[in-house]
Amino acid sequence: MAVCPEQEHPTKAFGWAARDSSGVLSPFKFSRRATGKNDVTFKVLYCGICHTDLSMLKNEWGVSMYPLLPGHEIVGQVTEVGSNVEKFKVGDSVGVGYLVGSCQSCDSCSNNAENYCPEMILTGGAKYYDGSTTYGGYSNIMVADEHFVIRIPDNLPLDGAAPLLCAGVTTYSPLRYFGLDKPGMHVGVVGVGGLGHVAVKFAKAMGVKVTVISTSPNKKKEAIENLGADSFLVSRDNGQMQAAMGTMDGIIDTVSAVHPLLPLLGLLKTSGKLVLVGVPAKPLELPVFPLISGRKIVAGSTVGGLKETQEMIDFAGKHNITANVEVIPIDYVNTAMERLIKADVRYRFVIDIANTLKSSS
Repeated sequence: MAVCPEQEHPTKAFGWAARDSSGVLSPFKFSRRATGKNDVTFKVLYCGICHTDLSMLKNEWGVSMYPLLPGHEIVGQVTEVGSNVEKFKVGDSVGVGYLVGSCQSCDSCSNNAENYCPEMILTGGAKYYDGSTTYGGYSNIMVADEHFVIRIPDNLPLDGAAPLLCAGVTTYSPLRYFGLDKPGMHVGVVGVGGLGHVAVKFAKAMGVKVTVISTSPNKKKEAIENLGADSFLVSRDNGQMQAAMGTMDGIIDTVSAVHPLLPLLGLLKTSGKLVLVGVPAKPLELPVFPLISGRKIVAGSTVGGLKETQEMIDFAGKHNITANVEVIPIDYVNTAMERLIKADVRYRFVIDIANTLKSSS
């Protein structure tokens, strides 16, 4: 007989979870494990809302387990550390991102790419080593192995730093890995949403020329004046797209809607790289001729390993990069999800856990 979430572990916890694929969240009592010798326990202060949370809540990928308590852009303050913990102490500002476990022995793990480990354990809605369910950051406390905990620089506001643990590293990682981080390079960013707006900020801080590519002409002012992009292309304007053909070293494509790749491939220089970080629900059509004729690459990338995530947040601290956020109370979370479906947020919802999540909810 299964143990109820409230009694699975010794530490009482609470948050908001969905009970089925309706995705509707409501107060949920459960339990966290006691702080193990390699664990860091922290009070959750803020948690970002990612589009992946929405997909998992509604079981769009067919892998969700209920009750599902999402949230993988989690920041807070350390309250307890295990006896073997060396990197953190009580009072530190820390975060946990997309994963809380991996095998630690495969090629990916050995190369600081735990996010590609076949046995990666997601922060919410997965099975942990002990067989219990992992619960995410829409909750009052978090316990994680220190290897999967990130130190947050003191100068970064925690609400604006939270989304960097997913949206930030998802765009920082391909810029670094694919060598699109050299001053003077020209990089396109497709889409100005939760991912795209931080991609622009990171690329600019690396000294790269940035062009935002969007279907919405009304985002031009925002992209250039507020985010710091150098130029703006309306992807539906054939004249603009034609004039920019062959000018970009790389493109970070953050769009999760089905969209044509051919016009984007045309923007690339010879040997240019188109990196997909959005997750369209249906397969995209990939024309091969422009790849062959221009020695071009279409690649994919997701979040980052723990070493890279720490590098990213340290870089953000050095350059004062945060996500543009709308801070909300926990009881607004279902409305926020409805708005997220309509892309009605600039650019990331962040839940004020510390001030609005009450156990008596």
